[in-house]
Amino acid sequence: MNIDLTGKTAIVTGSTDGIGLAIATGLAQAGASVIITGRTQSRLDDALEKIHAAAANAPEVLGVLANIGTAEGCQTLIAAQPQADILINALGIYGGKEFFDITDADWEEIYQVNVLSGIRLSRHYAQGMKEKGWGRIQFISSESALNIPAEMVHYGVSKAALQGVSRGLAKVLAGTGVTVNTVLPGPTRTTGAINMMKKMADERGVSALEMESIFLKENRPSTLLNRFANPEEVANMSVYIASEQASATTGAALRVEGGIVESIA
Repeated sequence: MNIDLTGKTAIVTGSTDGIGLAIATGLAQAGASVIITGRTQSRLDDALEKIHAAAANAPEVLGVLANIGTAEGCQTLIAAQPQADILINALGIYGGKEFFDITDADWEEIYQVNVLSGIRLSRHYAQGMKEKGWGRIQFISSESALNIPAEMVHYGVSKAALQGVSRGLAKVLAGTGVTVNTVLPGPTRTTGAINMMKKMADERGVSALEMESIFLKENRPSTLLNRFANPEEVANMSVYIASEQASATTGAALRVEGGIVESIA
């Protein structure tokens, strides 16, 4: 299968590192013009350099400095790039916290960043896609949407909300040529996850790699992959769903979580 996104413009939020950066790189390698976002110029520049190095033949790779977790940041992006063919809502935050310690401010922040950012951007860009009769919208969710983790309930709830938004928007755009899907990664070796594993490893006196195995056994015992995924493995699904070849896939929750979710559906 040859995925060719030549002539398409893609926006990827949360794309200076991790899964978002891997998706942006994959889209650029497939020939799309790519716009990434970041909150600091240094991280944005570093990510742009990495994408250019991995996708030297990409037609255009640009960065927009904006905090997409706010309404103002979303408007900054929209002003800089009013139209897009592909929108990947990859922005997200997470962190372990006891349920009884999760404050109203914590709930508000995670909802603003993980949910409302994607809603705001999809509300805008979907209209242009609908007019053109072609578009791809994705929300990067998590297996935690189906398997709410006790150690970060607010995160799981925010990702479950994305499932509802995605399915509902797919219905709104039914028959328009615009598809809407969620991608559900499992534990993935991003910078944030690596740092979290290192902190836990230091507390237990084991290596970070050993800690990954311990974490999976204690917190995701149903895993069939038995390891953390790499960001590129998740990005492969996202790039495919953004392609013409995935034109009949919409309203779906596509799992790249290594079999953690105990369901065959």
